[in-house]
Amino acid sequence: MHDIEPYFRWLPVYDSSADPLSPFNGKEYNYDLYSDTIYGYYIAPGWDFFGSETLYMKVLYADYYEGYCILEFIGEWNDAINNDIMNLKRNIVEHFTYHEINKFILMGENILNFHGADDCYYEEWFEELGDGWIAAVNFRDFVIDEMRNYNIDSYVNFGGSLQIDNWRTLKPTVFYQKVKDLIHYRLGPAV
Repeated sequence: MHDIEPYFRWLPVYDSSADPLSPFNGKEYNYDLYSDTIYGYYIAPGWDFFGSETLYMKVLYADYYEGYCILEFIGEWNDAINNDIMNLKRNIVEHFTYHEINKFILMGENILNFHGADDCYYEEWFEELGDGWIAAVNFRDFVIDEMRNYNIDSYVNFGGSLQIDNWRTLKPTVFYQKVKDLIHYRLGPAV
């Protein structure tokens, strides 16, 4: 797991540690020191802790004018024991929604497992977005199946056309527009 790094090619255009509105503003990274672990396995130092022992994240991009952010995750999403959705909602999402972000793209190809509980925090998050949305991109099929078992698909868009293999070849603004177009197509003209 220590070889899996957050996507870094957008750093020249956005760095969450240099963004004064980011919850990670001012964080200093030591890329020579591996200190954070998930189940005893070290993870790359570029990942950010947000309150979960089994799930870490990275804010890859935030655009306050357009009102969206792109978040990448690694680890096990565990709502049953660690209440990861509560930590994400309270420590990250509410921070961004305070700054007028209402569209969230969650990159999930490094989420290795999902354990659900109830869907209350997902519902709360969804209801607070107004005309915004949540898109889960590149989540593994078995993770999507487990999320569906807990009714999370009522609040988060995932699967199908949101499996975007070439996302790393796109600029963040182009990637956002692609996801936005897919969401608009799914939800219809009201979005």
